[in-house]
Amino acid sequence: MSADAPVHLGVDLGTSSLKVIAVADDGKVHGVARRGYPTAHPEPGAAEQDPCDWWVALRGALDDLAATVPTRSWSSIGLSAMLPTLVELDAGGRPLGPAITWEDARAEPEAEELGSAIGDDSWYRTTGQRVDGRYLAPMHARLQRLGRSGAMVAGAKDVLFAELTGTLLTDPSTAAGFALYDLDSGRWDAELVARSGIPALPAIAPATTALRLRPQWRKRWDLPELPVVLGGADSVLGALGLGAAAHGDVAVIAGTSAIVIGVCDHPIRDEQRRYLVTPLATPGWGLEMDLLAMGSAFSGIAELVGLPGPAELLQAARTVPVADAPVFLPYLAPGEQGALWDPQLTGTVHGLRLGMSAGHIGRALVTGIVVELRRCIETLADSTGTRGPIQLGGNAAASPLLWQDLADATGCDVVVDPLVRDHSALGAALLAAQSCGSQITLGGARRIVTARPGEYAAWQDVAGAHDELRHRIGKDIRS
Repeated sequence: MSADAPVHLGVDLGTSSLKVIAVADDGKVHGVARRGYPTAHPEPGAAEQDPCDWWVALRGALDDLAATVPTRSWSSIGLSAMLPTLVELDAGGRPLGPAITWEDARAEPEAEELGSAIGDDSWYRTTGQRVDGRYLAPMHARLQRLGRSGAMVAGAKDVLFAELTGTLLTDPSTAAGFALYDLDSGRWDAELVARSGIPALPAIAPATTALRLRPQWRKRWDLPELPVVLGGADSVLGALGLGAAAHGDVAVIAGTSAIVIGVCDHPIRDEQRRYLVTPLATPGWGLEMDLLAMGSAFSGIAELVGLPGPAELLQAARTVPVADAPVFLPYLAPGEQGALWDPQLTGTVHGLRLGMSAGHIGRALVTGIVVELRRCIETLADSTGTRGPIQLGGNAAASPLLWQDLADATGCDVVVDPLVRDHSALGAALLAAQSCGSQITLGGARRIVTARPGEYAAWQDVAGAHDELRHRIGKDIRS
């Protein structure tokens, strides 16, 4: 790489780690760095992180990148972050206590109370969001009840941008995760804000907004003036990084959770409220569903059956036919925000027999996840009037078994990028380049996996068996 060739940095603040990617205008990735941080679980349902750990991870990841990619080539930084994640701020704009991440399930009572007071249908029509305890408004209401709320509420990416630039702003996609953003006006809804009891919120600015990197950060790497681009939610930037930009395109970003987002040229609300409507970082709208446990499910089940990690679990699963595996309902978070949207769902394995192995459990888990991805993708096809192809990326999507299953189950081509795993970080770099007058050309060694003849009908039967078990369990619980 020449000393003068510019690279654009994409930063993704994820659930378990912060990722940085350096991409040149020709699409070549010149460097990747990652630093992790812990999540605290002080009580059942809790998931908290210290924002100071995010700054440490960012410094460390950029230090690692600087060792391989000359800092004189850095030309812009774009930001992406997990959503929803709540950060309470004091009057000086500093984080007050731990951040409450999207995995935290303790605010369900507050969500139910707000939903009853405002009305779920009215809330959805205004914001495009279905609200449960993982949204910022009920999270704040819970902390307020406990006497732990601050003077202002912000999202994870908002405080990351503030740390780097000194200015607190939010973008439309992140604002949507507050469940207080009016889709039609592009502003905070004053009535919803008042009813939620939130004292103050960041100003909303376009995702392409760029401000200068603060001197204390430039000094660390002897950088000149460097623009930091506000960016967006990990879902919408993951879709951008995968190349999903046209009406009807579908992106699946498989990380700790699995984000399924359909691209639409106008905000189509669903009468059944099966998906969320989120502004994209570029023109257009995302119709979004989230499977709350994917990479986390692979990791947890691998540990449960005594395998080193997800890779070994998925490898073992490849030896077991779908018909030989038990039925696995994969709602391990617990709850679900896919097309079913039910915070009460829990994981279930049915049909275990002596002689089954870890591979049978892994095969069952993959099948269960694919059934739910299929449900989401078909819901999107019904709304947009377009079916596939599916752009698949993320660290939890590195399995040829998953690629083929998803193609067979949906009848759509699955496009996989085997060289890049951090597509939200890549999307942040793409947006940074666009915002600063450059254009990154996506290319690389993308692989197309096609559906096999006759398999779609077989997966209909598989999905039917999963739904039958789910209905049976639900009936038993209610009785």
